[in-house]
Amino acid sequence: MADLTLSQVRKAFGAVEVIKGVDLNIQSGELIVFVGPSGCGKSTLLRLIAGLEDITSGTLQIDGRTVNDLPPSERGIAMVFQSYALYPHMTVYDNMAFGMRLGGGGKQEVEQRVRAAAEILQITPYLDRLPKQLSGGQRQRVAIGRAIVRDPRVFLFDEPLSNLDAALRVATRIEINKLHESMPDTTMIYVTHDQVEAMTLADKIVVLNFGTVEQVGGPMELYLDPANLFVAKFIGSPSMNTVPCVIEQGGSQPSVKLDSGRSVELNADVPESAKGANGTFGVRPEDLTVTDGGDAIFEGTVDIVEKLGEVTLLYVNCGDPEAPIVAKLEGISLVKKGESVGLTAPTEDLHVFDAKGVAYKRRRT
Repeated sequence: MADLTLSQVRKAFGAVEVIKGVDLNIQSGELIVFVGPSGCGKSTLLRLIAGLEDITSGTLQIDGRTVNDLPPSERGIAMVFQSYALYPHMTVYDNMAFGMRLGGGGKQEVEQRVRAAAEILQITPYLDRLPKQLSGGQRQRVAIGRAIVRDPRVFLFDEPLSNLDAALRVATRIEINKLHESMPDTTMIYVTHDQVEAMTLADKIVVLNFGTVEQVGGPMELYLDPANLFVAKFIGSPSMNTVPCVIEQGGSQPSVKLDSGRSVELNADVPESAKGANGTFGVRPEDLTVTDGGDAIFEGTVDIVEKLGEVTLLYVNCGDPEAPIVAKLEGISLVKKGESVGLTAPTEDLHVFDAKGVAYKRRRT
């Protein structure tokens, strides 16, 4: 079991600061996912926790003990890298046992831990094989097993699925989820740029952007109540539709006016003082439906129809062909390319952000 506390952690490479005062509290047994675009600092932050990079300033504590100056081997941490990094001349068993043997583990203890880890990861039949005789997903499970046998207090995963194809990513993601359930007292920190991995794996998600934390919360909290425009557009697939607006009314019956001239009522806590201010209006593609009535929020021409089976994506040109409004409809839609359509959404599903991109809190009905 391990609690981690990061207090004003910063990392600079020369004059370039890449981690800019991160504060985090990670509880024992949680699976935390660092997510964000490429270059946001998520892997660097993971390496700071692992001890593979020195912290420029701030403190990192594990179970109340400051570990800034401790080497990686003394932090009780095991890391699974993006590359499998398996020894090609060793069997699966020997790859998993190697670290324990170096640490002076007895033969019986090594045997017990390796076979227990292999059972958890369903790789027992492959213990006598060489890495070249395994699939990509099996190799990644061996790399995870090598970390498990060390019995760490904290697991660190640095984009472990990025080298796998789509089917293997799903299968291995399920294995990691099962691993978390089978080791409820072990803290896990997982780095990915894939928000689907983040949403399906995490107890909490940490959204990073240019070395700062934009929001921390459960997957549905970030999806339903993003703190700002960055989180709103990053979480969700396809991304949230956003257009400029002007706050028309605040108070008990807030509304905004879009560039199209339409007034849209909201269910959000917008102060009266915001009246007349510029903002951003947002609605998720999956909250939009096609309408023939006068309740349309957007009207335009369908430029692209993507039929994916379980859903249909409509890309609707509502005046700016470079920024179409995307609607995600359930099932197979009969709407065709070139048709004129109206799109609407329930008032409670609409979002609005101020001029700085900070969300006005949506009211719960």
